[in-house]
Amino acid sequence: MTDKTYKASWAKIGNSSGYRITSDFFREHPEFVGSDGVVQVIAPDTVIFSRTKLADEGQDEDELMLSLYLDFLTKQALANPDELEEYTQQMAAEDEALIAGVILDVD
Repeated sequence: MTDKTYKASWAKIGNSSGYRITSDFFREHPEFVGSDGVVQVIAPDTVIFSRTKLADEGQDEDELMLSLYLDFLTKQALANPDELEEYTQQMAAEDEALIAGVILDVD
């Protein structure tokens, strides 16, 4: 952790309010460029900003593809709710029979 501080000034940004941080902060800490995050008030006049990971950061290709596919399915379901089909007990039993005896390699 560094003891260096960076100037931040309050600014009106579109319909919202925010803080502008000097460009040297982003030059010295590029991991914050383009990142979303959360602000936590820890004491009067004191906050902590923590960045959240980018969607593709820390995910392998399989996890990313699954995430994108699930996002697609969610959008399709919301756009076409009449096309949804109830997942029945019979379907669950068929799925269980299909994967019975399958051993997963956790590595």
